[in-house]
Amino acid sequence: QVQLVESGGGLVQPGGSLRLSCAASGIIFRSYAMDWFRQAPGKQREMVAHITSGDSTKYADSVKGRFTISRDNAKNTVYLQMNSLKPEDTAAYFCNAVNLVSGRSYWGQGTQVTVSS
Repeated sequence: QVQLVESGGGLVQPGGSLRLSCAASGIIFRSYAMDWFRQAPGKQREMVAHITSGDSTKYADSVKGRFTISRDNAKNTVYLQMNSLKPEDTAAYFCNAVNLVSGRSYWGQGTQVTVSS
């Protein structure tokens, strides 16, 4: 049974930082690319950050220079370090595991990030 469990969300003031974690089980983690997506109320889900099995990364323009995605294959965990948070970063954040060979994809249930003073 595949599980992706996000944690680390919460309420933070503008300019603050949060670190999200996504712990995976039931998959060969090192074989999967990992993504962080977010979805704000009334908006489409959007990709925030992506990391390949080889640690190549890419980011949405809106978060470049503020967010950093990383992974620890020994812990089957992907992280999203979020700095200089803005109110527009408020959203539910989801991690996604995708095997680029088979096309299999799995989602976590999300963690809420609220940026407000």
